[in-house]
Amino acid sequence: MVRPHVFPALLVCYGLVAQSPAAPDNAQRLSLQEAIKISLENNLQVDIAQETRAYTQAGLLNAQGNFDWVLNGGLNWRRQDTGSTSSLYTGGPLSRTDGTNWNRNLTVGADKAFGWGGNLTLSYNPIYSYTTSVTPNGNIGYDTAGNPVILGNSYYNTQRPYSGTFSATYTQHLLSGFGREVTEVNVITARKDSESANYQFQQSIISLVADTESKYWDLVYAQRNLDNAKIALSLAQKQLNENKIRVEVGTLAPIEVTSAEAAVAQQEQSIISAEAALLNANDALIRALYPNKGQHPAKLDPSDSPTLSHIQLSEASAEKMALERRLELKIAKLSMESSSARRAAAENRLKPTLDAFVSYNGNSDSYTALSSVNSDITGSKFPGYGVGLSFSMPIGNRSAKGSVAQARANERSSQLSLKDKELEILLDVRRAIRNVDAAEKGVEASKKTRLFREKDLDAEQKKFENGMSTNFLVLSKQNDLDSARSSELQAQITYAKAVTALEQTVGNLLEARNLSYPK
Repeated sequence: MVRPHVFPALLVCYGLVAQSPAAPDNAQRLSLQEAIKISLENNLQVDIAQETRAYTQAGLLNAQGNFDWVLNGGLNWRRQDTGSTSSLYTGGPLSRTDGTNWNRNLTVGADKAFGWGGNLTLSYNPIYSYTTSVTPNGNIGYDTAGNPVILGNSYYNTQRPYSGTFSATYTQHLLSGFGREVTEVNVITARKDSESANYQFQQSIISLVADTESKYWDLVYAQRNLDNAKIALSLAQKQLNENKIRVEVGTLAPIEVTSAEAAVAQQEQSIISAEAALLNANDALIRALYPNKGQHPAKLDPSDSPTLSHIQLSEASAEKMALERRLELKIAKLSMESSSARRAAAENRLKPTLDAFVSYNGNSDSYTALSSVNSDITGSKFPGYGVGLSFSMPIGNRSAKGSVAQARANERSSQLSLKDKELEILLDVRRAIRNVDAAEKGVEASKKTRLFREKDLDAEQKKFENGMSTNFLVLSKQNDLDSARSSELQAQITYAKAVTALEQTVGNLLEARNLSYPK
């Protein structure tokens, strides 16, 4: 099929014009655009997809949280009674020393992991320690029997109870665990999952619009089909009445009335079937537009009809547009990128662990005030430094090797799935273009058939009136016209659905309907 090339964004699908008669009693007049709007506002599947998207996007915050600053702290209080017994000289009298230690310890720190594979740990530790004790004063006297004794007690208190330390340690992975593509692999995959969830939400919108249009056109067909059945019944009834008159005047055999009555009964049966189909199509569209158990119209009257408009889109342009816009392909690409990121992270874990670290430790003297302690710490009065390396390597490292094998297989599977999806989309595009082309030709052919059947019936009726034809032939021509009208209507609906399918296939459905994705 050869079509002139046009810019894909200028794809014109088809116009919608109101052609149906006035709405039946208690029926809501509804255009296709209004039906789509109501469906988007009320559909539960859209709400579910929106909540799924929000859940997945929250997973990105969860992964990013691994690189947040983590504050930590602790406070403890301790009291300890002590006691000891001693002698000033060998064999001398024993003396008892009793004391009490009070200790209050505050620890405030912070940890921060960095995307390039480093980790910083900070700790500030002020200490309050106070001790009281009762000890001998060291003076020796004698009792009445002449034995040496300790004269009096000495009381001792700690005079400078405050001290403290500050430490900072930075550790950097040099081999295993080095680089953002390794340490932030969960963030990378979570971000891509979030994008994929957004595309899946958009995909649910597109599917909903396409499904709503399909049900809308089904209702249009059911309503027009019932109208055609009523017209066919009117023609059959007219033929029956004319046959009765001809029998009465003796120009027609009575048996011809029986065949005309059979034709009327057949058309009445067709009307019953058409009415049931209309009710079913009406219920299906109402269910799609109003899924909740609330107020909804009992009947819907579609005001739009599909009209034929030639689609100027080449196969190459359609394929290019589909490869650029189809959300399924974007989701598959994100999946492949995530699997590639996980594979790279798994391969990094094959390396041994080599970490470098540098540390600083600042101490203070003991003071009677905490401010002096802080001055020592901030002024680096008693600094300490340290650097070093640490190394580890699992023998065999089978766990990492197994993870790499799985990650590589998953990446290859994602690549093949992407390629398969591309081929499937190209096939869908070619099939959709051919279906539109065939449906367009079908509309034109069915229209010609219906026009010819109308002329054929008119000619046969004139021949019958002049006695040059039979009742049987007239009824046959009426059946042919009825079938032609039904075929024309079916061809119009098939064309409308084929256009919708093409727009969905090339990823242009919402733009063609002047719709945008809800936030």
